[in-house]
Amino acid sequence: MDGPLTAAILIVSTTAAQVPSSDASASALRDVFQNDGAGKWDEPLVRVVSDDTIQIQRQLMAWTDGPNPINFIVTTGGTGFAVADVTPEAVRPLLHKEAPGLVHGMLAASLAVTPFAVMSRPVAGVRHKSIIVTLPGSPKGATENLQSIIKMLPHACQQAAGANSRALHKGGVKELESQAGIGASRDQPQGDRPQQHHRHGGHGHDHSHGHNHGHGHGHGHGHGSLVRHTNPNIAPLSNDPQLGPTRRHRESPFPMLQVDDALALITQHTPEPKIVTAKVDEHIVGSVLAEDVQARENVPAFRASIVDGYAVVVPADGNIKGVFPVAGVSHASPGEIAPLKEGQIARITTGAPLPPGATSVIMVEDTILKSMTDDGKEEKEVEIYAENVKEGENVREVGSDIKLGSAILSKGDHVSGVGGEIGLMAAVGVTEAKVYQKPVVGILSTGDEIVNYDRPGDLRLGEVRDTNRITLLSAARHWGFPVVDLGIAKDQSSSLEETLRDGLRSIDVLVTTGGVSMGELDLLKPTIERSLGGTIHFGRVAMKPGKPTTFATVQVKDNDGERVTKTIFSLPGNPASALVAFHVFVLPSLQQQSGAGAPGLPKVPVMAAHDFSLDSRLEFHRAVVSVGRDGKLSASSTGGQRSSKVGSLKSANALLRIPSGKGETLKKGSTIEAWMMSDIHC
Repeated sequence: MDGPLTAAILIVSTTAAQVPSSDASASALRDVFQNDGAGKWDEPLVRVVSDDTIQIQRQLMAWTDGPNPINFIVTTGGTGFAVADVTPEAVRPLLHKEAPGLVHGMLAASLAVTPFAVMSRPVAGVRHKSIIVTLPGSPKGATENLQSIIKMLPHACQQAAGANSRALHKGGVKELESQAGIGASRDQPQGDRPQQHHRHGGHGHDHSHGHNHGHGHGHGHGHGSLVRHTNPNIAPLSNDPQLGPTRRHRESPFPMLQVDDALALITQHTPEPKIVTAKVDEHIVGSVLAEDVQARENVPAFRASIVDGYAVVVPADGNIKGVFPVAGVSHASPGEIAPLKEGQIARITTGAPLPPGATSVIMVEDTILKSMTDDGKEEKEVEIYAENVKEGENVREVGSDIKLGSAILSKGDHVSGVGGEIGLMAAVGVTEAKVYQKPVVGILSTGDEIVNYDRPGDLRLGEVRDTNRITLLSAARHWGFPVVDLGIAKDQSSSLEETLRDGLRSIDVLVTTGGVSMGELDLLKPTIERSLGGTIHFGRVAMKPGKPTTFATVQVKDNDGERVTKTIFSLPGNPASALVAFHVFVLPSLQQQSGAGAPGLPKVPVMAAHDFSLDSRLEFHRAVVSVGRDGKLSASSTGGQRSSKVGSLKSANALLRIPSGKGETLKKGSTIEAWMMSDIHC
């Protein structure tokens, strides 16, 4: 058979079909073909389908049934025990010949690594002239399975394609082993193989307990391929911490995004807000209404006087003149009120209900006291001078302010802390309202050098007080979000993974600081991606400060066993960078999850109070915005803007979005956009 063999990779994952960048298996399998395939394979084709039998079969038949069939096809995903795992059931009916030896080889290799290999359900065989093999969905499990058989596959593919078997076998088994480069591997004792653990199954069902790739194997695991920086189809992977510092990336594998593009990704991947029923009290302040609120009662609920005066029954001619006996009193307090007849009047106070039968109210200014009761404590007779009196004068009718069933507030309205919205709902008998639930924010610091800010005693060499955690906890509370203090995590993969998993059980948004740069102990990106199975949507942003800011999502099970998406923001460790990145990136996501219509900091144009030097990147400059004597807003720098300079945070109430332009200057008096973090100074 002339020329390299053809191969194809079919990703079976509903998630990857919707978000292609969420899959990491294709890249790992490409590396196996390249590094373990002895140069015998073309670049594999890659397709993605959902966990659907028809889609799987349709794509496989497109590759196998045409005039130029693919020599070798691997599927990855859908081989576990989950309800959606249907890959073996989709593939098996298509096979004309089964290949139990390939299945046995893959399982034997995996069982030498972990007993959880029994959780996989591989299928292998031949359709027409193509060999098809199903692999687990985990990149590590899929890699190990393919590595266990790839050296034998060229021979099998040649046979399946119709090559002469007698000619292929004329040199005997030893010749075949020599051609495949596997003769020496049989001499290696099983006990000498480094232990590995990986995930089996089609959807990342995690059975892993660490993962040592074992550098003592006679065949390579393709670790060199981790140093990849661009691939238009597959999202980049972060460092593998187990490779050590000599094999880590020398440059970030994540493309440098513009701020607006990063914000667009956050908007796209932030989960939809959750709707809950909240009691109308002080705890609802800051919430956004998830549905219109309708009045449950009329306001007022009774005909009420809008003045102090006398309730009367207006005669047909509208003239009320003469002396009238005061038949009763109506105060603005509950109680029984006697009906009023024509010719009688009742004293009434502002807001009090009209007696039954009364039609109007005469102001006290239009009357004269004629006589008092014998004890001198009450009015007995009052003289009224009023002509052309109309029914309804000085009367607030039922529902004249708010009618029963009318909409008093709209979906999307913000319940402010000044009391207006709460007072309005209380006035019409609304005691509960549908609102968007505020996400719970967890704040975690990372690093062996970090110690609690309030730890007594002097710092040892290399120790740093944890200013980020208390700063971000305060910032999140300032914007009205419930927070959980997750403490400090050390720079160890296992403990960091455990801390992240525990935190994600009780929070909706995880915010970490530190561990996102390029050092060998910067473990957050690898832990999110490799241990938690998360998707990193961006890992670098073209901005100052905050370039290493990372945004990721991870699928976890909630208390009801449903899979939900939670967001992770990994911010730089420098204090200024962390606080800036929080306000630029984290806050809009929190507000979006809270149902806010226009997430992000309020933006206002201001005048530069002095010259600002421009950087090569877009800069968010900490500044003080104040109102001058002329009533105009001006902005002054807080001083040196180095990302580690804590002093630049003092008094800053705004971030100036200063455009890039290294070597240039933004002149005093220029108009610049300010992103307001707090109130304007007067």
